[in-house]
Amino acid sequence: MQNLIIEGSRDTYFTPHVKLNAETGICSITGESYLEEPFEFYEKISAWFSDFFAEGNKSLQLDLKLTYFNTSSSRAILEMLRVLKGHGDEGKGVTVNWHYPDPDDEEVLMEGEDFMEESGLEINMIEYEMEEEM
Repeated sequence: MQNLIIEGSRDTYFTPHVKLNAETGICSITGESYLEEPFEFYEKISAWFSDFFAEGNKSLQLDLKLTYFNTSSSRAILEMLRVLKGHGDEGKGVTVNWHYPDPDDEEVLMEGEDFMEESGLEINMIEYEMEEEM
């Protein structure tokens, strides 16, 4: 099974950086998600997760550190999380970490909590310090 790596970009649309490691099961999606076709983008990731577990892998960790995502990306992310919930319900080890900036920006934290409630998936909320712009 191959790793899936998608380089993030900030052109007309914003694409998050995706790194899905087939050897370790440690995966990350970071940056901004403002996509023309978000369901196609996140479906590719969901399919990779399904293939990963079909290969006999037992556990996966997904770190989400999104600083911005639009409404259509939000819906696609929720569908991706529901796919992971399904794998967890089948006995696979699924850990999802939602990284949010310090509490001065509650919006990203609240979005993560909404994803947890709507997907039924247990999500770890992890605070981080925003790096200052140079």
